[in-house]
Amino acid sequence: MPAPGRPTAAPVIDSALVGRLLAAQFPRWSRLPLALLEPAGSDHVIHRLGGTMSVRLPRGDWAAGQARKEHTWLRHLAPRLSLAVPEPVGLGAPAFGYPWSWSVTRWLPGTTATVDGLADPGRAARQLADFLRELQQIPTAGTSTPGARADLVHAPLASRDRATRAAIEAVDGVFPSGILTQVWDKALRAEAWGREPVWYHGDLHTGNLLTVDGHLSAVIDFGGLGVGDPACDLVIAYTLLTAKTRQLFRAALGPDDATWTRGMGWALATGLNAYTSYAATNPRVARQTTRQLTEVVAEHTAY
Repeated sequence: MPAPGRPTAAPVIDSALVGRLLAAQFPRWSRLPLALLEPAGSDHVIHRLGGTMSVRLPRGDWAAGQARKEHTWLRHLAPRLSLAVPEPVGLGAPAFGYPWSWSVTRWLPGTTATVDGLADPGRAARQLADFLRELQQIPTAGTSTPGARADLVHAPLASRDRATRAAIEAVDGVFPSGILTQVWDKALRAEAWGREPVWYHGDLHTGNLLTVDGHLSAVIDFGGLGVGDPACDLVIAYTLLTAKTRQLFRAALGPDDATWTRGMGWALATGLNAYTSYAATNPRVARQTTRQLTEVVAEHTAY
């Protein structure tokens, strides 16, 4: 669930640095070949390690706590989920001028999910609903300690109000700013989550889903993992699904109307943040976020 206004300071992260870190902290893996993955995500530099592992190093301080959080919680979540998630096998410490924790995980095969690449879009919609329902049903015991709470509770949707309204103004003429404002106002007016906190992925979009032979196989990148209101995970309804499959997803998952409305607000806010930050220089992000925002507009105008 990336937030706007990230710091930009980051060390140079190359294969030589990764090799030194592995040699010092995980020497049993230090002779395995390293291959830089591109394009990687905005939060991490990722290398494939041998044939069965990957190494992920945060790019900046905004992602600094993600390795430790995933290492702590994914073992707790994985056995209860129907889609594969990364298996942590090593937590690295700062060294050689690199200032943050980093991680080694099992490699998950597959290709990044795309709308056109799904072999059975209806099945994918139901798989996503099943995955989120399973995630939300996992007990949150142990997350209420002060240290865990700081790592797992994130700012609410309303904290993005100023940045989202500024972004709506910035894209006026590209997207219908009046409709975007209506969507945003409605999301902020929606009743807040009033139930017990539940697990959420926190950054569920196409880039964090893998497919094998066109079928969903894994969910990756749990850096935004948290406990609270699960509406943020409904962003996937606007990044991967269509009007038809979105309704299948909604029926299978069963969120209340207020949660669905807040989810549309999350899709709007995150789409605008990515579009205004990266679309001008990254055609891939431009295409993805244009579709995301267009689907939000279509959903709003259909009802």
